[in-house]
Amino acid sequence: MVKLNVKKGDEAQFLYDTTVAISMDDLLEELLPIYNGRLKVSRICGEMEQLAQHGITMPPNMQGLTDEQIEELKLKDEWADKCEPSGGHVFVKDDIGRRNGRAPKDNMAEVLNKTIKEAKDMISNKNVQMNKCLTFAIVQEALDILRGAVTIVYPMGLPPHDPIRAEFENTEDLSGMQASQEVIELDRAALWWAGKEMVRGKKLCDFIGKNEKTKIVCKLQKKGLGAPAREPVVSQDEQKAMMAHYYRKQEEMKKLDQDAEDSYLNADWADNSSLRRQFQGVNDIMFKPGKKL
Repeated sequence: MVKLNVKKGDEAQFLYDTTVAISMDDLLEELLPIYNGRLKVSRICGEMEQLAQHGITMPPNMQGLTDEQIEELKLKDEWADKCEPSGGHVFVKDDIGRRNGRAPKDNMAEVLNKTIKEAKDMISNKNVQMNKCLTFAIVQEALDILRGAVTIVYPMGLPPHDPIRAEFENTEDLSGMQASQEVIELDRAALWWAGKEMVRGKKLCDFIGKNEKTKIVCKLQKKGLGAPAREPVVSQDEQKAMMAHYYRKQEEMKKLDQDAEDSYLNADWADNSSLRRQFQGVNDIMFKPGKKL
């Protein structure tokens, strides 16, 4: 199996096992759901962290308003009582006025936070360093456990305007958000390796050869952005090790230079008693082998 280290920019995303016989069209169809799925998991985890801290989101017409403005406009969150967390809530005000402040109690908040950590670990790019490959089934499992945790804490469900519910139902609207720039659509995806775009209509072996026991670093990006930056000749860890080595050598040279400056004190011409011993005829007398008196 060929192992792909899929990167976006300079950051490793995930490892993926495939075969050299796969067509580039099929390969992109397999990689894009994993890449975009990781983004979805990350977005949901971010929203669930806020859910655990401040409760559900308020209706769009109430978000960002102060309590006085809400009272003055006679607005009411009809979903607050319908979407009460299991075991009741504690009030933790959301300073930005996006969520209603009815946070789940500690035990239910812990369910959300533990599940968030578990899901993040499943799709983390740290798995690349541990040589663990990622599949769409793992991404789907991460989504399923997040959905299950939300269902446990909010058995009545979340309001339709909550972004977590929209993410689970695949109806999220990312327009105008930074997240929309990160998502790559299948028809706009391009995969690069060794400074060349691996174009559709060909097979992977047309670019990397027929050796199945191969590991390559490929970069995923949108079409029309040109060739991505090439991989550095040395890795970041190797660069750090080289810098540490040269720093130690530099310090050693400084120390040697300092010792050389003081070494004249041991020279014969710097000995204050040398002339006196010479007149007394005792200049070459040894009191130990190789040692002058």
